[in-house]
Amino acid sequence: MASSPYFSLAVLFLAALAFGLTPLGLAWLWGKLFSPAKPNAIKNAIYECGLESKGDAWMQFHSAYYLYAIIFLIFDVEAVFLLPFAVAFTGLGAAACLAMLVFVLMLVEGLAWAWAKGALTWA
Repeated sequence: MASSPYFSLAVLFLAALAFGLTPLGLAWLWGKLFSPAKPNAIKNAIYECGLESKGDAWMQFHSAYYLYAIIFLIFDVEAVFLLPFAVAFTGLGAAACLAMLVFVLMLVEGLAWAWAKGALTWA
């Protein structure tokens, strides 16, 4: 029936697309049929926690917060990589130990760089 080796891949792609778009289409259809649009000032007002919004939504954040988050993610990912290595340590060879040593040394270098730049001081 299908001579192309990509036929099954195309069928799976179409099934995945239909699986995602069908609920969206049904929700849109349900909203059009059973939820008539009645816009008014109260429905279109901004609502958050029952309080009237005050001021502008644009606020300046200190960029150090993002730097702390990135440093946290780096060392969180380090833990994710070190745990399987520690579990399988006895079954690994010298090449795996050398690769993990290089990985940890690169992370230590990054930590030393962040410390030297003053990125770890809270201010």
